Amino acid sequence: MSFKYTEIERVEKLTKEEFVNNYYKPQKPVVITHQIEDWPAFTKWNFDFLRDVAADKKVPLYDSRKTDYTKKVNEPDFVMTMGEYIDILEKGPTDLRIFLYNLMKDVPSMKSDIKWPDLGLRLIKSLPLLFFGGENAKVFMHYDIDFPNIFHIHFQGRKQCVLVDPKETKYMYRLPYSWICHEDIDFDNPDFTKFPALKLVNPYITHLEHGEMLYMPEGWWHYMKYETPGFSLSLRSLAGRPSNLFKGFANVTFNRFYDNWMRKWKGQAWLNHKDKVSIKRTNAELK
Repeated sequence: MSFKYTEIERVEKLTKEEFVNNYYKPQKPVVITHQIEDWPAFTKWNFDFLRDVAADKKVPLYDSRKTDYTKKVNEPDFVMTMGEYIDILEKGPTDLRIFLYNLMKDVPSMKSDIKWPDLGLRLIKSLPLLFFGGENAKVFMHYDIDFPNIFHIHFQGRKQCVLVDPKETKYMYRLPYSWICHEDIDFDNPDFTKFPALKLVNPYITHLEHGEMLYMPEGWWHYMKYETPGFSLSLRSLAGRPSNLFKGFANVTFNRFYDNWMRKWKGQAWLNHKDKVSIKRTNAELK
């Protein structure tokens, strides 16, 4: 048994008014096609291009292991050069990913390859973040710490994206002081016996191809799987809803530091405690 997915709506190039009224205000995800075909990046950005401009840049890498209490939140598992990493991607399946990497800070010339979408969001121009993955690499189900609105634009290959409405967070086995769910959950093959509340989750799904842009509203859960090697660019704005601004501020200024401190103090026992609490709290919603 698996989830019953709803396909995310797909539309061709939007105007600012169409995007704001139909998707931003109602906080509704959408895939926008043919929106960036006038960007230089649309024709330039691929692995060969990145080898030319960034082969020697050191990049942070993550694998599929569960959270390690000895590491801080978002601390990378490995570091290597971009050229070495692209070689690995092209050799075959790998779970190694690049996560939250501001490559344009290291290669400023890439900034001229993009055009900031004029769709009504005040995008943070200092944070054009890149994400990479090899074939079958997975990004655990999570929502972003600061509750941004995100334009997620894919390059090279194909990527599966699964989204869950934040209204269903109570069924997602969210870990305390975290923005991820219980890490034993396999969202490709969910165990509804061990995690029965997942039966009440109604996820959305899409598959992004080169040049397609996914809008992810504030606080939406997302799980990504690279069906082929590829990479994506995320452009973000601050949360527009005061409650989400407050929750994001609390996460950035308190929750992540408290979680890091507890990992250091309690070690694996802290992570085990969070797992138990997530199951207890979520299953209580079924009573």
